[in-house]
Amino acid sequence: MNPSARCTLWFLSLGFILISSPFGRTHPVLDGERGAHVKFVEVLPKLQFEFGWRNLTCPLCKVVFTIVDVALLSESNEERVAWAVGEACVRLRLAEEHVCREITELFRDDVIRALQESYLWPTEACALLFGPDCGHFDIYAPWNITLPKAPKPPVVPPSPPPPGSPQSRVLFLTDVHWDKEYAEGSSADCKEPLCCRNGSGHPVWYHRGAGHWGTYSKCDLPLHTVENLLQNLAKAGPWDWAYWTGDIPAHNVWAQTRDQQLFELVEITRLIQKHLGPNVTVYPAVGNHESTPVNSFPPPFVHGNRSSSWLYDKMAEVWAPWLPPQALQTLRLAGFYTVQVQPGLRLVSLNMNFCARENFWLMVNSTDPADQLQWLIGILQDAENKGDKVHIIGHIPPGLCLKSWSWNYYHIINRYESTVTGQFFGHTHVDEFQMFYDEETLTRPLGVAFIAPSVTTFINLNPGYRVYYVDGNYPGSSRLVLDHETYILNLTEANNGSLGHDPSPNWTLLYQATEAYGLRSLFPEDWDRLIRTLVSDDRVFQRFWYLYHKGHVSEPCKDTCKSTLICFLRSGRYDDPRQCEHLGVSSRDMMRSVRKKALC
Repeated sequence: MNPSARCTLWFLSLGFILISSPFGRTHPVLDGERGAHVKFVEVLPKLQFEFGWRNLTCPLCKVVFTIVDVALLSESNEERVAWAVGEACVRLRLAEEHVCREITELFRDDVIRALQESYLWPTEACALLFGPDCGHFDIYAPWNITLPKAPKPPVVPPSPPPPGSPQSRVLFLTDVHWDKEYAEGSSADCKEPLCCRNGSGHPVWYHRGAGHWGTYSKCDLPLHTVENLLQNLAKAGPWDWAYWTGDIPAHNVWAQTRDQQLFELVEITRLIQKHLGPNVTVYPAVGNHESTPVNSFPPPFVHGNRSSSWLYDKMAEVWAPWLPPQALQTLRLAGFYTVQVQPGLRLVSLNMNFCARENFWLMVNSTDPADQLQWLIGILQDAENKGDKVHIIGHIPPGLCLKSWSWNYYHIINRYESTVTGQFFGHTHVDEFQMFYDEETLTRPLGVAFIAPSVTTFINLNPGYRVYYVDGNYPGSSRLVLDHETYILNLTEANNGSLGHDPSPNWTLLYQATEAYGLRSLFPEDWDRLIRTLVSDDRVFQRFWYLYHKGHVSEPCKDTCKSTLICFLRSGRYDDPRQCEHLGVSSRDMMRSVRKKALC
């Protein structure tokens, strides 16, 4: 579990439990003038040996959260809760001490405020920790968007464009994760959640040191690798335009400040503008790591210093050369926008943080935050009326979203399947996709969400980027993706030249989708056919597994791993067991897989 997810759980369990009542093998603590702070200090050394996650049972959890709901009614308890969380983290060895202290301080105010304003019941909170056996797992109430009364047009199956038709060459970047503290030669196998940094220490004889261009480990990228990528992209053009779906900062989420986040946003934007030049328009989307605390994206009903205006305003400022004033207006409001790319093609950039269960502000109200999906419907209906096509970009894939958001989005794609001709996401750092089928039978493929691999190496990956070939700018164009290519920087070669690291490494083609999988095109039915092949032909699946990891596989995938991954590919919406019944995937296995992907 990554530190951002741990932190939320710490606030939802350890600190509250330890400050309100000692447990395990009950140790009596005297009441009196010394207060909760002293009680906690006395009991914690004993808990250090006897406490473990297994001691926290479902019934006990519900009792404790009932106490917590009452405790947080008083602001005087906030400091005690925060102190208890940090102390528990240290004593229970959940992370290095400085990580525990810093992440507790960073998350404290926002998480506690969101909890105080939420309607989180004990059964719901404990279901987050123990799963659906302990209560209702999805703490967010179901809701539905409203579709216009206009009837859905007849569906015309996609067909290849006429020979010689123009194509658009679209660059796609996601998950850069630049680490300012990356240090060549530092330990790549440290105890902290992120390594290869100043402060990671020096590698001992049986451990690895950080490479010059990057490292196969839980490490992000140095700036010179990012700039080398952009230099190569400038040579690899021309590009018709580019999509960039966020996550600029590194994974040191326990020690980030607003000033640092903004500096990195400005610097990476400046480098992209410098190397791609003024003739390539870049369309960005907001990632979950852009904010601090990570995943903290209050909807627009949160005002003042706790709002996200500090981030959105700077984005609007530095992205102004790429976006028109109307797009900047909604970007400043809630981090999403729409823009016309070419005649007949409109882009929608969604703020997928409003669908993420890791965004603790949604505990307050998760019903279509910022009215984003209802706004999307209006854009799609207008495009349908005009005969335009629409591409959608975002950071987090919709199949990883909160259930109600995910199912509503799926419903929208079903309704506007003839209008939405491309969906492009990142976040998972690996190379995959998710399917959309007709809601009536779940057998007719009607859409595909492309999930592109990351620029960063985190975790154990080669750096990479994606190129999409889209049906081009001519009357009657489908604007569908016709093919795509994935390029990588092979770190084994780049870091180990004859004179040390290669001073000018090559970013090379890893594969072309139609060629690698023997596909005639990349229409939804082609991807559905590939999924069937992955089930029946393990040779093809292992090829997919290799490309899934950008050419650097660190572990095999068989049995449950294989069936769970194929289930994910079939499921463009969260928690849809019907898609995977024939694969023998349990709800528990699928839930575990989805949560692992969500923690990027």
